[in-house]
Amino acid sequence: MSQSPPITADTSMADLLVHYPGAQRALFAKYHIGGCASCGFRPDETLGGVCERNENIPVNEAIDHIIESHDRDVARQVLPADLKTHLEDSDPPAVLDLRTREEHENAKITSAELFSHDKLQDIMASWPKDRTIVVYDHLGENGAMDAAAYLEGHGFTKVRTLRGGIDAYAKEADSSLPRYRLEIA
Repeated sequence: MSQSPPITADTSMADLLVHYPGAQRALFAKYHIGGCASCGFRPDETLGGVCERNENIPVNEAIDHIIESHDRDVARQVLPADLKTHLEDSDPPAVLDLRTREEHENAKITSAELFSHDKLQDIMASWPKDRTIVVYDHLGENGAMDAAAYLEGHGFTKVRTLRGGIDAYAKEADSSLPRYRLEIA
C-alpha cells in the first residue's frame, strides 16, 4: 500500500477523501461532520475551514482522529491470498458479499453469503459477537469499510474487509472467478 500524504489544515476535503477514504466516516463518528445536508462539506473546502465552522474543532485533533481511523481501516483488511487460506481452516470466517444479487451470482467467493436486510437480522439475532466475519464489495472500497464499522458498532469484535474486494480476490487468489468492470451511466 502506498504511503498517504500528510494532512494539514489546508488539505481540501476532496484530496483528503482520495488519500484517506474513511475520513468522512471518521469525522461523522466523532464530530457529526459530513453525514447529512446540515453537516456536509464541499469538496473544495479545506479541513481547517470545515473544523472552524463546526464549533472550532482543533484541526490537529481532527487530523489525529482521521489518521487513527485510517490506520484501523488498514489493519482491518485481509489480503486475498490470506482469506483463501483461512477459508480452508477448520473454523473458516463467515464471508458477506455486499454487492448486488446479479454480481453475487456472476462471481462469488465460495461460502460467501449475499448481504441483505434478512441476513442482517439473522446476524444481529443469532451470530456470536466474536465470530470472524469478512465483508467484501467489488473493489474493497468504502462499502465494505462502512459495513465493517457498522457491525463493529453493534458489538462484533472480529470484522475484517477484503483488501481490493472481489476484483483483487479474482486476480490474486482465485483466477477461476470472472473479473468485471462496473459501468456508471
